[in-house]
Amino acid sequence: MLPGWRNLSWTFYFLKSRRLLICKNSNFNAPALFPSASSATQTRLTSGLLRSSVHSPSVRRLSVSASPMELKEVLQVLEQLAPLSLAESWDNVGLLVEPSKSRPIKTVLLTNDLTDAVMEEAEALNCDLIISYHPPLFRPIKRLVQKDWKQRLAIRAVEAGMAVFSPHTSWDSMKGGVNDWLVGGLGSGQVSVLSQALGGASHSHKLEFMVRSPEELNAVVEELKASDDGTALQCSGTRPNSSGIHVSLTCSASALTPSVQILLKHSAPCQSLSILKLEKAPLPGHGQGRLSVLDQPVTVATAIQKMKSHLGLANLRLALGAGRTLESSVCTAAVCAGSGASVLSGVQADLFITGEMSHHEVLDAVAKGTSVILSDHSNSERGFLAVFRERLAVRLPDAVTVVLSKADRDPLEVV
Repeated sequence: MLPGWRNLSWTFYFLKSRRLLICKNSNFNAPALFPSASSATQTRLTSGLLRSSVHSPSVRRLSVSASPMELKEVLQVLEQLAPLSLAESWDNVGLLVEPSKSRPIKTVLLTNDLTDAVMEEAEALNCDLIISYHPPLFRPIKRLVQKDWKQRLAIRAVEAGMAVFSPHTSWDSMKGGVNDWLVGGLGSGQVSVLSQALGGASHSHKLEFMVRSPEELNAVVEELKASDDGTALQCSGTRPNSSGIHVSLTCSASALTPSVQILLKHSAPCQSLSILKLEKAPLPGHGQGRLSVLDQPVTVATAIQKMKSHLGLANLRLALGAGRTLESSVCTAAVCAGSGASVLSGVQADLFITGEMSHHEVLDAVAKGTSVILSDHSNSERGFLAVFRERLAVRLPDAVTVVLSKADRDPLEVV
């Protein structure tokens, strides 16, 4: 590494969870699991274990602490299970209500929707944290008044000192999340993602240029460092040769303009500068919607019965595709939890499964020979709460109770 570069390319990673990973009272021992790894490697492997073990049936509780957790520690666990970066750009996810006074988290309530009935349940449980799959606060608000029911709920949460967190589309997108759970109701198959999630890399552009000498490089680097907040730039280069020193600089979108302006002030970088836009890398297994090529094809009638059992419903709505019957074979099925028409549009499959579609969207699918099963919006999502409860509970101390809401239900029912 050439002089002057070291401070520009620091990458900081901090692991701070005394209950989740290595603590005095824990049986979890990274060196014992990875005896041949260096200390740095052990740290990376330890921090990665929670992420890689999310879907393992053999996951055991990593904490034996009997004390409750702080809110920020629970949020760290939620982020490990389902990074909020997986959520859609239009969504409103994360911590939506934060109490002014911190209190230990003893009771967590899981619900699909935060309604008056669910809030009464949370108050009766003296709940500390509500995880509401759908965000109760979605659009910007200018006031908090009793007139609006969602604002009224937020006020009640604040007055009770409850935190409210919403994961929404991050749960939909994650591998092993809502959509994988939904498509699993039909049985095993070769599952692929319909709308691929992309990595959330902070660096969006790559600048390549030449400098004539280490002295010129140091001068450029010092100017770049002076204009940077310490996180927007990363620099690398090759050893000097007869042509000079080739430098590669990656930067965020916000750092692009000031970086270019600095480089243009120097003759060699100005003459050799090229700018490349970096594409985000796909995240295998993550994204919206799923398509399953079933290992064992089923009839439409069998698919209906399987989904009723999987969703815990007595009734579903069915639209048979053109030329199809209840005995028609289903070899491929595409699913999207919630309102899935935009994700399912254009997908070739024997069967669509989602919560809701408009009348004309159903007609479009049927005309193409695709049958449609509708469960109503939240019925396509709610069953995943029990799955997530188990994943969350094994990562929290025994002193923290994770409860599934009994008051939460879809507002629609067949009468």
